[in-house]
Amino acid sequence: MTLSRRDFLIATAGAAAMPALPAASSAASPQVLRIAMTAADLPSTHGIPNNGFEGYRFLGYQPYDGLVNWDLGQAAHDKPAGIRPGLFSEWHIDETNPLRWVFSVRQGVKFHDGTDFTADAVIWNLRRIYDEKSPQYDAQAAPIVRSVLSMVSGYEKADDKTIVMTTKFPFSFLPWLLTRVLMASPAQWEAAGGKWSEFSKKPVGTGPFRITNVVPGQYVEMARNEHYWDAARIPKLDKLVLYPMPEATTRVAALRSGQVDWIEVPAPDAIPSIKAAGFDVVLWPYPHTYPYVLNVQEGSPFHDVRVRQAMNYALDREGICKLINDTAKPAVGLYPPGHPFFGNPTQHYNHDPAKAMALLKEAGYGPDKPLKTKIMISTSGSGQMLPIPMNEFMQQNFKAVGMDVDFDVVEWGTMLVGVRSDTRAPQSHGVDGINISLSSVDPSTMFRYYASDTYAPNGFNWGHFSTPESDALLHKAQATFDEAEQTKLLADAHSIVVDQAAWLFIVHDLNPRAMAKKVTGFIPVQSWFVDLTTVSMA
Repeated sequence: MTLSRRDFLIATAGAAAMPALPAASSAASPQVLRIAMTAADLPSTHGIPNNGFEGYRFLGYQPYDGLVNWDLGQAAHDKPAGIRPGLFSEWHIDETNPLRWVFSVRQGVKFHDGTDFTADAVIWNLRRIYDEKSPQYDAQAAPIVRSVLSMVSGYEKADDKTIVMTTKFPFSFLPWLLTRVLMASPAQWEAAGGKWSEFSKKPVGTGPFRITNVVPGQYVEMARNEHYWDAARIPKLDKLVLYPMPEATTRVAALRSGQVDWIEVPAPDAIPSIKAAGFDVVLWPYPHTYPYVLNVQEGSPFHDVRVRQAMNYALDREGICKLINDTAKPAVGLYPPGHPFFGNPTQHYNHDPAKAMALLKEAGYGPDKPLKTKIMISTSGSGQMLPIPMNEFMQQNFKAVGMDVDFDVVEWGTMLVGVRSDTRAPQSHGVDGINISLSSVDPSTMFRYYASDTYAPNGFNWGHFSTPESDALLHKAQATFDEAEQTKLLADAHSIVVDQAAWLFIVHDLNPRAMAKKVTGFIPVQSWFVDLTTVSMA
């Protein structure tokens, strides 16, 4: 499918009509914050959010806690966010067994329904993810977590204050990934008839906000959890309201009209006028990448490294950034140059059409045999920026060097299922690549994306990229607890990933959001996530 700018503008003009926001959203109290998300639908509310990291940002870490939490305070303003104890108050590796982790369960925590958070609740929630025979097993949502935590081989309650988890191989980064495991109330699930669909209507977690009203497809309301276990993080807001609003122009109109106070990803061409109208626009780097994840298996044109490199040299990254009003910066790897993990690759991707054409010629393509491929792209989504016009721009870059790139345009939820599926599965739609925003939030990221152990559908390596050398480096990195050694090993692995052009590296988003002047106390951090407990309304 080829999309013209005219088609895009016609489509967005119809979608940009202002939705009738329900009266429940009006700010009856000065301490009500109303946020418009980019999601086309409400992320799931049951403790395993869908809709990518935007789902976790708003319907995960506000009403729920992780076993380990992100540290989203001032320290994360100038460097990527780290982790801190959550519902696990401390942890250590068993000195006699590098596969065995011992976690202390935080005491004195209550779910929003008044029931106690216990070690039994931890096991119950882990069975929801891993135990297909358990009544609470969540077949639809469990893969969202299991695809990331595929290295977990077992878990048990040692005593009322201790949980033991084991991994299939030494994995020093496990605590980072336990941020994905949120705790839902077993008692509320029972009260909901043992159905996650019913639990989603009245969900219960332990987080700083508690969900008070869910109107499917329209909005979610939350209230401050006055009894939150971390007294320093009891919210200043009385109420938080979240709306799905996939069209950027619609979000901007809602902000201008006062129907919301905060919008994710304003339309880039509207940013100057938004600022001129007195709104704050925040841009801040975060661990984001926006690639084409390429299928490198036999039968795909991207099996040939020369084709993958050619695509990277064909791309005008500076032009893409200008297209979106410099709300992103060029990407030449999973990590940006200067990052400790960037390494010293020999390939330095820039806009070099002549080099791209030479590589394609070496690979057997030319005017009489243009390369043809299809890429899955989305209409919107978490971290996707403006996927339609950006891909239209890239399509012209590729055409100029003899690459005929077609698009399979899907909704965000469809893409999230596809990228967790085998490339040959129906959910992957037979495409050769997926244009999906991804994170590099934790040190295990490259293992998740580029190791042979994590080939989809058993992990997140959809394109099945790996090399023996990078596999060895990644395994060594995750087995050591020496941070300096980890950094060197990961940097060497990243050099291979860049030189082998595992993906088409496009841009790193700068996380634009706009808000009314009355929104105060927000700390922009280098994370996909935000701490709304510090926010108040002036």
